[in-house]
Amino acid sequence: MEISHRPFVFLLSLCLLLQTSLSIENFHQAFPIVEPDPNHTKLRLSREGLEAISRITTPIAAVAVIGPYRSGKSFLLNQLLSLSCYEGFGVGHMRDTKTKGIWVWGTPLELEIDGVKTSIIYLDTEGFESVGKSNVYDDRIFALATVMSSVLIYNLPETIREADISRLSFAVELAEEFYGRVKGQDVAFEPSKLLWLIQRDFLQGKSVKEMVDEALKHVPNEDGNKNIDQVNRIRDSLAIMGDNSTAFSLPQPHLMRTKLCDLKDEDLDSTYVARRDQLKKLVASILRPKIVQGKALNGKEFISFLEQILDALNKGEIPSTGSLVEVFNKDIVERCVKQYHEKMVKLRLPMSEEHLQSAHESAHDEALKAFDAQHFGRQHAKKSVDQLDEQMKEVFKNFVLANEYQSSKLCEALYTKCEDDMDHLQSLRLPSMAKFNAGFVYCNQSFEHQCVGPSKQNYELRLTKMMGKARSLFIKEYNNRLFNWLVAFSLVMVIVGRFIIKFILLEMAAWILFIFLETYTRMFWTAESLYYNPVWHFIVGTWETVVYSPVLDLDRWAIPIVCIIALCVLYWRCYGKRKHGSSWLLPMYNSQKNGRNRERSE
Repeated sequence: MEISHRPFVFLLSLCLLLQTSLSIENFHQAFPIVEPDPNHTKLRLSREGLEAISRITTPIAAVAVIGPYRSGKSFLLNQLLSLSCYEGFGVGHMRDTKTKGIWVWGTPLELEIDGVKTSIIYLDTEGFESVGKSNVYDDRIFALATVMSSVLIYNLPETIREADISRLSFAVELAEEFYGRVKGQDVAFEPSKLLWLIQRDFLQGKSVKEMVDEALKHVPNEDGNKNIDQVNRIRDSLAIMGDNSTAFSLPQPHLMRTKLCDLKDEDLDSTYVARRDQLKKLVASILRPKIVQGKALNGKEFISFLEQILDALNKGEIPSTGSLVEVFNKDIVERCVKQYHEKMVKLRLPMSEEHLQSAHESAHDEALKAFDAQHFGRQHAKKSVDQLDEQMKEVFKNFVLANEYQSSKLCEALYTKCEDDMDHLQSLRLPSMAKFNAGFVYCNQSFEHQCVGPSKQNYELRLTKMMGKARSLFIKEYNNRLFNWLVAFSLVMVIVGRFIIKFILLEMAAWILFIFLETYTRMFWTAESLYYNPVWHFIVGTWETVVYSPVLDLDRWAIPIVCIIALCVLYWRCYGKRKHGSSWLLPMYNSQKNGRNRERSE
């Protein structure tokens, strides 16, 4: 079975390859790029047209023709392309519309614009006001053609009607949002050039420019009618497109309109042929590549751009400039939020709330400036600005929470260290107020400099209470521990002076200290009264000088020093007297040997 399938798979692959090759070679025809759904309410992309456009690698400029159905749009495009009806876009002779959605001519014309090789694509659109369609569908076709094209030809038969002007309101909003934003500079989104094309049987009387100007004059509104105000607002707004629009007239090519496809140029009206050629030159002169965010689009970029537009138009029931602006600004908002986040993430947390707020404001302002430099639109961009501001606030909230966590973590560690240090100072072997005060000051200073952020205030209160309790406890126990140490020291010195080094003055001094401690300190009722006594202050000062100083911490070195002294004394007792004798400058106890040699008294 496996062998029998192989020829079938091979033939299927060969057919697909041949079909692909044929489709690639046969681009000299019209393809649909946007099609209506069965209900004629929304639009969808067509693969054939996208394939024709995607292969274009040079910058693209699009010429789109819009207008009422059965107004000769497809025939006009064929004339601009120098194609017959049988070669180019399909021309219908029946009352229904021939073109559905938007079609593109598959073979672009090559034109050099400002020294850059540019591919010109021609777009044919479905006519307005045909039977069986909603106004919403017409609005979407109009909006899509307006945004996609570089030159928008508004093809009108005979004259300009009020409905034609009202339909331009969408193009007007685009002009207000995009074209008027940075005039004379590279703009984020450059709308199409508007070309009013009026086909009429006679050219006498008013020119097309005069007809357009007259049609755009204010309608008298003495009663203040809101509908007329809206009409006049559209007329005022169209003035913005004054530098961006052109008016042109084209006579009828022949009286036999149904036979136009069978007629050659020599059979057409000579005036029409001359004006048609002028129209070709006019279109070529105003063509510019499609610019989005300061960049000319190639085929694949143009398709991506088209997908964004279609997504925006299909979102709501009625297309609006605001919906388009939001879609195009979405990527810019995301980039600006990313820029804000990248700057904020460089901060070293924790930090004070003031510094964090200052960093947020700085990054926030930079992101807004970046958005202002890139965003689409002026009026409707406010919603995108609000979205950008809201997203940055959400990111900032995360940094605030992270700062609080890091601050709490750091301050908790410093508080715990200070608590451990205070516990250690409470259990000093040799009590020292100077050492306690030094540790107390160091703990305060290190906490003050290292603990930062929103948790600092709470931990400062906790630290103050803890340090206060530790200080009170240390002072309360200090006198008792110092007294006990001095008593023990005096007794040790008595033993050392009597039995070890046998130094009588040392023994006497130790006894005097012991008697003083046991008698004088009993005269005071409380430790506090003793603490403030001048004599006791002198004793405490002497003790503090001996026990702790910046050079020597006796509490740390007491055991090594005692061991060294003990070794020295032991060495002297064992070996020193033999080598150097026992010559002391101060009085010593007499030895037993000297006592036996002394003469007895009778």
